[in-house]
Amino acid sequence: MEKPLIWAHRGASGHAPENTLPAFDLAAKMGADGVELDVQLTADGELVVCHDEKVDRTSNAKGWIKDYTLEELRKLDFSYGNQAYEGLQIPTMEEVFDLLQPTGLSINIEMKTGIVMYPQLEEKIVALTHEKGWQDRVIYSSFNHYSVQKIKELDPEAKTGLLYADGPVDMPAYCKKLGADALHPAWYNLQFPGFVDACHEQHIDLNVWTINDAESMKQFVELGLHAVITNYPQKARKIIYGV
Repeated sequence: MEKPLIWAHRGASGHAPENTLPAFDLAAKMGADGVELDVQLTADGELVVCHDEKVDRTSNAKGWIKDYTLEELRKLDFSYGNQAYEGLQIPTMEEVFDLLQPTGLSINIEMKTGIVMYPQLEEKIVALTHEKGWQDRVIYSSFNHYSVQKIKELDPEAKTGLLYADGPVDMPAYCKKLGADALHPAWYNLQFPGFVDACHEQHIDLNVWTINDAESMKQFVELGLHAVITNYPQKARKIIYGV
């Protein structure tokens, strides 16, 4: 049985400020197979990487990303209170593509279109992915499944995954109905009867979040998952690959 890929959750966020260039660079150095990140749009339509719709938690300011221009966001400190990274700027999606281009890593791009709908976000991220030549190294995901459908309309060859949390019934059938390639469940969904087997039978990849403890990592190797999303890629590599 193949061992799962290791995707660094918001980069190596257990070691460096989440969703920043140092976190992504560290993920590559720690042997991750890919990174997971979140994209949103600024007031002037630029694709930036940040998880929360507001900057309150991860920066030294307050307010909605949608209300800031890129230039205004660049003036904020996104070190998330980590003094070793003081003054860290929010990255653009283009900067992340450029940083990871030589590494061979893949990127799981989560579109944050749930609370804020961000018109044209799907068009912009597909266009940038093609411009940078990353089509074969990206999977698009979202809790907003309309966005996932939109990606397939824009690029039928794109890989997509459906993010979700608590216990819907027969997600494999739903995944097939929407034409998605993968399911991205919270880890506890794996306990539902027959779920993992059904995904395997229907050739649906399982990319599971967020796995940080050693016992779960060992268990998920046995389950034949496609990818494990974790804050600690180096730890996962030692447990899953033994190196």
